[in-house]
Amino acid sequence: MGKYFGGCDIGSTYTKCVILDESGKMAACVTKRSRINPTLSAEDVLNEAVAQIPDLDKPTDLAYLIGTGYGRNKVPFADENISEISCHAMGVHVTDPSVTAIIDIGGQDVKGIAIDSDGTVLNFAMNDKCAAGTGRFFESMAGAFEMSLDEFSSLSLSAKNVIPITSQCAVFAESEVISLVGEGKPMDEIAAGIQLSVAKRCFVMAKKAGVTDSVTLTGGCAKNEGLKKAIEKVLKVKVVDLKTDPQLMGALGAAEYARRKAGK
Repeated sequence: MGKYFGGCDIGSTYTKCVILDESGKMAACVTKRSRINPTLSAEDVLNEAVAQIPDLDKPTDLAYLIGTGYGRNKVPFADENISEISCHAMGVHVTDPSVTAIIDIGGQDVKGIAIDSDGTVLNFAMNDKCAAGTGRFFESMAGAFEMSLDEFSSLSLSAKNVIPITSQCAVFAESEVISLVGEGKPMDEIAAGIQLSVAKRCFVMAKKAGVTDSVTLTGGCAKNEGLKKAIEKVLKVKVVDLKTDPQLMGALGAAEYARRKAGK
């Protein structure tokens, strides 16, 4: 039986698990909505991921397991935990070594991360003081539009103009959006304003971290096409699409660290 290495990323909104084999190939992956109890969230994804591999019976069969994310201290059976900033950098590095910068838009924060040539973190900046510009913010905006998150993510792509959203606070921004919708303003133009306001927040984090040319997006919001276009416009850089699910980058980086540490 070969050895397997796990990474479990407990985020505020979603919990992810990636299991790698000895060659570094992804053998299993799971993404599930986080429960209120982070330990139960971790157990859910670990059990589901292990069930995808015939050689494994239970999570303790993993040769090495690393926890990451805001709930990283709550991963049962973890050999150690590593910050999600380091794990996102490593996950992106093993997916596409040419990428040197990340904007990670999580459920409750936004991070700009510059990656060194070996996959370690060169520099980073984080906004965790306000929900505006995070995954939770996008969920509340989609709710205000009475749309699914996927529908809202592509709505701005058809906009001819942008209606700016002036509020910097998530609560006030939501009120502003509801007022604009009530006034009968074009929905796609309001959505474009929301995407642009988030892109500007990402711009600040990216510049603080030292992002210069190309960047990739990680976290669930990386799948938001409207946001991607807005970031390219504001940062004047190319956003690189990753071949692996961008929401898995933290768990993938943790699993890669587990593989390397177990090999020493």
